[in-house]
Amino acid sequence: MRVNPQDDSIKKAADLIRASHKTVAFTGAGISVESGIPDFRGPDGVWSKIDTKYLDIHYFKRNREVCWKVIYEMFFEPLQKAQPNAAHEGLAWMEEKGLLVGVITQNIDNLHHKAGSRFIVEFHGNTRLLVCTHCGHQTEADFSRLGLPPVCPQCGSILKPDFVFFGEGIPFTAWRGTEELLKDLEVMIVIGTTGVVFPAGQIPRQAKQKGVKLIEINLEPSAYTGTLTDVFIQSPATRAVENLKRALSG
Repeated sequence: MRVNPQDDSIKKAADLIRASHKTVAFTGAGISVESGIPDFRGPDGVWSKIDTKYLDIHYFKRNREVCWKVIYEMFFEPLQKAQPNAAHEGLAWMEEKGLLVGVITQNIDNLHHKAGSRFIVEFHGNTRLLVCTHCGHQTEADFSRLGLPPVCPQCGSILKPDFVFFGEGIPFTAWRGTEELLKDLEVMIVIGTTGVVFPAGQIPRQAKQKGVKLIEINLEPSAYTGTLTDVFIQSPATRAVENLKRALSG
């Protein structure tokens, strides 16, 4: 009987995860598309609807009120309503069962948190918190309390979303958390990322250099497929993770 290529890939991926002493997930925008969050670079992606200048740190510092109106409408309004899907929930389940030690995500949508994952490195930051570029104070993104544009309760300056803008570096805490998860890693599950956004796109490459096995879940081949990927599951994230969960439960 002919074997379904995807069934075979799921089995291979499950076998790698079962045999692994340390597995980590690395996620991008594609894992959240099925939660109604558009990706960034697709035809209907974020960059087709917003000028990137509003997320440039130098432009933001000169035009905070104008930028905040756009940022709130494009990010905070839709992300506050978004709910995790079966892929986020499946990764949280894997962590609970001891099959996954953590998630490194490029996403700022907080959906891994909502799904129940505990060890998360938010490489590009998040939309749960706001930070003051003047005094450094962090506070929860509660706009009913802070107003719009939100004002720092400590010094009165206009706050900034606690995610990485163009012109900013990746936070030290994100690098440190990533290095911790890469240490002694055996398997990485790459989900919903093309591998062309840097420096985040370098993380699976660094893992592969250390001999880590890569399981990739993507709708289309990425920069990792055929070169770094050991098992490629070409599928929507929810279907692939649900099938993987089923295989790991058996």
